Amino acid sequence: MRIRAALVETAGGPFTLRDLDLEPPRADEVLIRVTAAGICHTDLSMRRRWPARISPMVFGHEGAGVVEAVGDAVTTVTVGDTVAVSYRSCGQCELCRAGHPAYCLLSDLNMRGTRADGSTPLTSGEDKVFGNFFGQSSFATHLLAYQTNVVRVPPTLSPTVAAPLGCSVQTGAGTVLNVLRPSPGETVLVFGAGSVGLSAVMAAVSLGCEVIAVDPVAARRELAVELGAAGTEPKTAHHVIDTTGRADVIAQAIGLLRRRGTLALVGLGTKAEFDIMTVMYNGLRIRGVIEGDATPAVFLPQLVDLHRLGRLPVEKLITEYPFEAIESAARDAAAGKVVKPVLTFG
Repeated sequence: MRIRAALVETAGGPFTLRDLDLEPPRADEVLIRVTAAGICHTDLSMRRRWPARISPMVFGHEGAGVVEAVGDAVTTVTVGDTVAVSYRSCGQCELCRAGHPAYCLLSDLNMRGTRADGSTPLTSGEDKVFGNFFGQSSFATHLLAYQTNVVRVPPTLSPTVAAPLGCSVQTGAGTVLNVLRPSPGETVLVFGAGSVGLSAVMAAVSLGCEVIAVDPVAARRELAVELGAAGTEPKTAHHVIDTTGRADVIAQAIGLLRRRGTLALVGLGTKAEFDIMTVMYNGLRIRGVIEGDATPAVFLPQLVDLHRLGRLPVEKLITEYPFEAIESAARDAAAGKVVKPVLTFG
């Protein structure tokens, strides 16, 4: 079928709208008409350094939409279902079977730019176009996804709210609810009040924690307070979440942990240094977290319920852009002008 997609033709290049051809779904695939797609930091960082050998590329990994066709082996969704789309996992390896698909032994499926067999369902004339980003590539009018990363959501849920549930909200809220699991009254300190950090703020507030949100941008600090944060100045805490990936922030975070406290590393970074003796003598735990250690089919419905109860007002993070304005939305996101840009499709 003919679709419209935002193509990145070379590393660091802009999003450019192009007409492409998309194959019908294979036995294990789901064809989805996209109604909304969030723009995430990962989309922007990966387009800056995406390899030429798997370019041009269609990014996007926070999709929401309506199922239009399913392969013969698909049993969890049917035509007409409204869905959110999350990250891909194999569903068969040891970690997937143990309920931790975010650490799937084939997690490179999300970054190959192709199906597992090396093929791509996208073409432009006679030329290959790569996609399958996080098992979806949602910067397009239609996408192909899989049983393991497609989750039904209520048709009454706004697609602009449903879209970011699949990554940024899942990551932030899951870090609190699935990994740290703080008790009411404990202090949770969050460094970085972007969409991941603010999702963590909302989740911790919903548990009755004292939440501190630290960010250099005044508007984001104000939004954190509106969402229930008790303050915006660093203080000692039982739990610290770093969404920045910055070495200096991580060192500061370790210094602010109470004894036997836990630091959750959520932001992408390269290297950080810390004093081993401080960690040892205080019984500190440092935990890396991917996708909130969440199983999408289980966790996304929980997020939908929290939203319905008013405890996860995701809409307060969102700025909507028409799909045609994707490059403007990306620039605004990179400049920190908006928290969570979400593309809408007419």
